[in-house]
Amino acid sequence: MYRVLLHNDNYTTMEFVVEILVHIFHKTIEDATRIMLNVHEKGIGVCGVYTFEVAETKVDTVHSIAREHGYPLKCSMEEDD
Repeated sequence: MYRVLLHNDNYTTMEFVVEILVHIFHKTIEDATRIMLNVHEKGIGVCGVYTFEVAETKVDTVHSIAREHGYPLKCSMEEDD
């Protein structure tokens, strides 16, 4: 299993991060806001834990949508403990 992570940057809006979390990761507004604040305050936030293929697809989807909207939002994955 793999954790999907969002990384803080100085350009992507908090609203866009919440939107990504709601639409791609199917989080509630409350959970999405909590994760977004972790990203903002700690530099990184966990979006969820998925199989390798699902995690890889979610990372690619985040990058694709962020670029379409002109944001440099970085998303990565790492093996879960």
